[in-house]
Parts: sequence; structure tokens; C-alpha cells
Amino acid sequence: MGDDERQARLDEAAQLYDAAARELDRAAGHCRVSADHFRSGEVPRGAAHAWAAFGHVREALDRLELQARDHSKRALLPGDPELLDSD
Repeated sequence: MGDDERQARLDEAAQLYDAAARELDRAAGHCRVSADHFRSGEVPRGAAHAWAAFGHVREALDRLELQARDHSKRALLPGDPELLDSD
């Protein structure tokens, strides 16, 4: 793999983690709003924000799962043919 291809993969991974972080930041914001609503007795509004938080967490997990699946295709174990070829 050339330096340009390696850097492109690293940039892609960084963008994926940035996107996951944004989703988790949004989830945290919805959790705070949900807590405020529940404290005020506004159950439907609290529940709506709780579900929104969960949706953002799921989005982040989906993005992280993509990275994990990609990594699983490249991670080698001792004895893998690709590892033997690189010696």
C-alpha cells in the first residue's frame, strides 16, 4: 500500500470517528434536555428526547460498526497467508 492510499484510509477513518463523536455529542445533549423535562414532570417531552438520544447513539454505533468490520478484513492473525507473504 502506498503512502497516498494509506493516508486516504487514515483520513476516512478519522472522518468516521468525527461523525460518531458528533452523534454522541447530540445524544448527550438530548439526554440533558430529557432529564430537565422529566424533572419538570413533562413526561412525553422527556421521552421524546430520550428516544432522540437513543437514535443518535445507534447512529454512532452504526458508524463504529462499519469501522470495525473494515478493520476485521485487514487485521491478520499469525499464520495467515498474507502475513507469511510479507516476511
